[in-house]
Amino acid sequence: MKKSWGGVRARKALLIGAAVLAAAAVLFLVLRSGGGDTHYATAPVDRGDVAEVVGATGTLQAVTTVQVGSQVSGTVSQLSADFNSRVTKNQVIARLDPSSFQARVGQAQANLVAARANVERQQAAVVDARQKLVRAQELFKEQLLPQADLETARSTADSADAQLKANRAAVTQAAAAVNQAQVDLDHTIIRAPIDGIVVGRSVDVGQTVAASLQAPVLFVIAQDLSEMQVLASIDEADIGRVRTGQTATFHVDSFPDQTFEGRVEQVRLQPTTVQNVVTYSAIIAVDNSGQRLMPGMTATVSLIVRQREGVLRIPASALRFRPPEGAAPVEAERTASAAPGSATAQAAGQPAGAAGGRRRFGRGEGSGGNGRGAAGGPAGGAAERSRPATVYVPLQKDKLQAQPIRVGLSDGQYVEVVSGLEQGAQVVTGLEGDARAPARPGASPSNNPFAPGRGQRRQR
Repeated sequence: MKKSWGGVRARKALLIGAAVLAAAAVLFLVLRSGGGDTHYATAPVDRGDVAEVVGATGTLQAVTTVQVGSQVSGTVSQLSADFNSRVTKNQVIARLDPSSFQARVGQAQANLVAARANVERQQAAVVDARQKLVRAQELFKEQLLPQADLETARSTADSADAQLKANRAAVTQAAAAVNQAQVDLDHTIIRAPIDGIVVGRSVDVGQTVAASLQAPVLFVIAQDLSEMQVLASIDEADIGRVRTGQTATFHVDSFPDQTFEGRVEQVRLQPTTVQNVVTYSAIIAVDNSGQRLMPGMTATVSLIVRQREGVLRIPASALRFRPPEGAAPVEAERTASAAPGSATAQAAGQPAGAAGGRRRFGRGEGSGGNGRGAAGGPAGGAAERSRPATVYVPLQKDKLQAQPIRVGLSDGQYVEVVSGLEQGAQVVTGLEGDARAPARPGASPSNNPFAPGRGQRRQR
C-alpha cells in the first residue's frame, strides 16, 4: 500500500513539472513575439541631395617643393634660414667655409700668369727662329750654306710656331681652371632658388657637408603654401569613375569638424602595386589661403563622382529592413520588375503620378528635382540608371505592405527614389527600439557634405 502511494506521488510531480515547462514555453513564445503588437520605426519620403562618392586617402603637399643642396664639400660656417623662414629667390641662406676654395682660386690665377709668360717667351723664340731661317735662305741662294743647314733652320722655325700654339692653349686651360675655381668658391654661398618657406633643414653650423655623386640636401623649400594639393591613392575598382574637374572634399585629423574642398586636377596613369593591390594617384588642388593645412597631413578624401540635388529620397535602412519572423506583410500585386506607372503598379498601391519605366526626367519632373545629374551634369537617363528594390509601407493595425520601387544614387545614408513612392509617404526603417540596426555601408556622412542628417523616425 505504501509502494502504491509513492508511485502516485511520483506521477503527480512529473505532471506538475511538465505543466511548468509548458507554461514557460508559452511565456517564451509570447515574449519573443513582442508580447502583442509589433511597433515599427518609420521615416518619411522627403526631398534632398544625394551624392555618390569614392573614398580615398592621401597626403597634403605643396604644389612645388625644391630640395636645396650643395655642389661642393666643406664645413657650414653660417646659416641664415631656419624652419618656417620665408625666403626670396637668390637670398643667401647658408655659407660654407671658403678658405680652401680661395686658395684654389689663387693657385689657378698664378698658373694663368705663368702660362701667359710662357706665351711671351715663345713669341720671342719664334721671332728669332724666323730671322735665322731668312738668313739661311739668303746664304743658300749664294751657295754659301749647305742644304742641310737650310732645312735645319726651317724645322726650328716650324717647331717654334707649334710651341707658341701649345703655350696659347695652356693659357686658355689655365683661364678655365681659374673660372672653375671661382665657380666652386661661389658655390660655397647657398642661395634660395625660389620664393617660399623653409619646411626642412638638415644641417647645423660646424657640420661638414660631403658632396660626391649626389648633392646632400641642406634645405627643403615649399614655394607657396597658400596653394596646396592632395596626392590621393584611388583603388583600381574606383579609378574609372574619377574624372578631371570633379569636386572633392576631405578631412584631416587636426580639424575633424571642418570640411575642406578641392578639385581633381590630374589623374595619373602610373599604377602603384603594393601587396597585389593596385592604386592610381589623383592630384587634388586645394585652396589653403587660411594657412591651416600643413604639408604631410593625412587627408581622408571623398570624391563626388555623381550628384543629384532636390530628389526624392529614403533612408538606406529602409532597403535593408525585412519583416521579423511571424509577421505577415501584405504583398503587392506586382513585382519589383513591373514597369512603374502601369495598371498593375497602380493596383498594387503605387501612386498613379509616379514616374518610371522608360520615361526620362527633366527639370521639375518626377524625382529629378532640379535636373542635375552625375557630377552636376544633366539628369537625363535617370530611369535607365535605376534598379528595382522593395520597401515596406505601414498599414493599419501594424500591417505592412511590400512596395516595389526603383532607386538610383546612394550615398550610404540616403537612397534616391526614381519611382514608386510619393513625397511624404512613410516607409519602415526598422523595429521600434531595435538596437541591432545594421551598420550603414558606403561613405560616412561626415565625409560627404551632401549627405544630410538622419531622417526623423515616427512611431506608430
